[in-house]
Amino acid sequence: MPTVTSTKNTKKPAVDGANSAVDALIAKAAPFAQPILRELRALVHEAAPDAVEEVKWSRPFFSVSGVLVCQMSAFTKHCGFGFWSPEMTALLKADGIEGMDASGSFGRITSMDDLPPRPQMLGYIRHAADLARTGAATSPVASRPRTSAKAPIPVPPEFAALLAKSKVASRNFEAFPPSCRREYLEWITTAKRSETRERRMLEAVERLAAGRRFNEEYQPKRTAS
Repeated sequence: MPTVTSTKNTKKPAVDGANSAVDALIAKAAPFAQPILRELRALVHEAAPDAVEEVKWSRPFFSVSGVLVCQMSAFTKHCGFGFWSPEMTALLKADGIEGMDASGSFGRITSMDDLPPRPQMLGYIRHAADLARTGAATSPVASRPRTSAKAPIPVPPEFAALLAKSKVASRNFEAFPPSCRREYLEWITTAKRSETRERRMLEAVERLAAGRRFNEEYQPKRTAS
């Protein structure tokens, strides 16, 4: 584990990477979640003043040197905070911290008391940011083993039933190329918890109804000719 030191700052660090879209997401969160999200956000910017905020998959992410470092989210009854790189997952596991699917690196957060002490959290975030700056952080997608051929993924009956209720979503899903449909199905079927699987299916139908591909955030933007 990295050495965790606590330094007292008399001045509030400038938040140059703040994003108004993150302000909007926090404002839409449940009342109990808003102070938690604000405190998590403040921790990130205190530990990594160069962190930049961006919204991906409908939740706030923080990146350093163009590399995703961590993300936070709000659910109905709890919040989540998670680091992005497998290196941080291994570090937390070595410290006896194992998160839950869809809840992030520290499980379900209903108050800041559910997290490690503040100096320790700052140490984790600083270390994650350092990994990003030095190029030592790898992507969880890149760390997955590659296979030469991918077996087809059948559409889960529950998802097929939800698609049947939305003609637009169903039509868009069928119109997308196989690789795009597979991304949605992989996302849904890899959920370990039933509530996570249900949430992903509902979100998938909503995105499909809007004509959005799964990784639309990474698609190059078209410019008017």
